[in-house]
Amino acid sequence: MNIDGLGPQVVELLLSAGKIKDIADLYELRTEDISGLERMGQKSAENLISAIEESKSRGLERLLYALGIRQVGEVAAEEIAGQLRTLDALFAASYEDFVNINDIGDITATALVEFFADENTKRLCERLVNLGVKTEAVGTEKGVLLEGITFVLTGTLPTMTRDEASAIIKENGGKVSGSVSKKTSFVLAGEEAGSKLTKANELGIPVIDEAALLKMCGLEPKA
Repeated sequence: MNIDGLGPQVVELLLSAGKIKDIADLYELRTEDISGLERMGQKSAENLISAIEESKSRGLERLLYALGIRQVGEVAAEEIAGQLRTLDALFAASYEDFVNINDIGDITATALVEFFADENTKRLCERLVNLGVKTEAVGTEKGVLLEGITFVLTGTLPTMTRDEASAIIKENGGKVSGSVSKKTSFVLAGEEAGSKLTKANELGIPVIDEAALLKMCGLEPKA
């Protein structure tokens, strides 16, 4: 949840002092619970409580990653949250719902179904909701215009950076890869494109420019 000041040593300190037993307990901590602990003064305690409070608004993306579900890393958590949008939807989702999400395979989908079917998970998440943790996705809802399409970017684009082009692709449900392979759908090439363009031509991968990408996304080319 990116809580500033909550490193492994502080977690160990809180656990050994009996201040927390699970992650929901973090959100019930008060300044006085922390300030008397070893190496934790009043100011440190206040800062930590403030950071914990701030983390409540990180959204479903961070919460899903922070829950430590087997096979669900940071990127997968963003993909899942971007598609399903709410914690309630995660609890209601089937194996088919999960496996149809970009880059979510059989093992991860099974792990997700098992995790959200567990009564302990339900109780933990109910506590987090009651304690004010935001359980809706905060990122932009992804479109489907580029769903199932993988792009590799190379060279300098006319009016946008590669990061900006990558963001547009992802916002429309596409995927960006760092290397060209037979699984690549398109190579988006700009000026001074290098070896990726060469490999695309060797493999017969279609090469497009910035204007073509924008058209695929229903956007007007920039002047």
